[in-house]
Amino acid sequence: MFQVRIHGRGGQGVVTAAELLSVAAFVEGRHAQAFPTFGSERTGAPVVSFCRIADGPIRVREPIAEPDALVVQDPTLLNQVDLFAGLGPDGYILINSARSFGELGIGELVERFRRERLLTVPATDLAREHLGRPVPNAALLGGFAALTGVVSMPSVARAIRERFPGRVGEGNVAAAEAAFAFAREWIGEPARA
Repeated sequence: MFQVRIHGRGGQGVVTAAELLSVAAFVEGRHAQAFPTFGSERTGAPVVSFCRIADGPIRVREPIAEPDALVVQDPTLLNQVDLFAGLGPDGYILINSARSFGELGIGELVERFRRERLLTVPATDLAREHLGRPVPNAALLGGFAALTGVVSMPSVARAIRERFPGRVGEGNVAAAEAAFAFAREWIGEPARA
């Protein structure tokens, strides 16, 4: 089972990101579950969402304490919450930022993780460019697909289009594909799905 914990703030599509990731897994014939946890339901409040992906039925239902991957939609949370709790040294870290881990002030913290599993993607910038709105969730899913290989970019695109038909969906797909290409370039591989 592959477990993902997504941190962000209300209004950034944290819950939707987990749902879209689970749908992308379903598209590939896998089992998945997605669910959020949050306190006050207001824009800007911290939100955590979870997604599990497996080849067989998923019977566990509690929040993910030991994720395989961590997605941070809002880098302002890096110094407010212990986001890295439970993440082992083989875990993946994907952060929405145009800045490096060192520039974010967490360079030393991430030294215990595998370098090839760490990535920052300017997802908000890509969303603004392709969607016209600063909602980073779909772009981060493209980066996630490239970084982890847990789901494919075509499956992410299909999940987005099913949830958001028309212009909004196409803008989100374009942002996700741009993040996928960005991540593949960083990894040093061609941007093929």
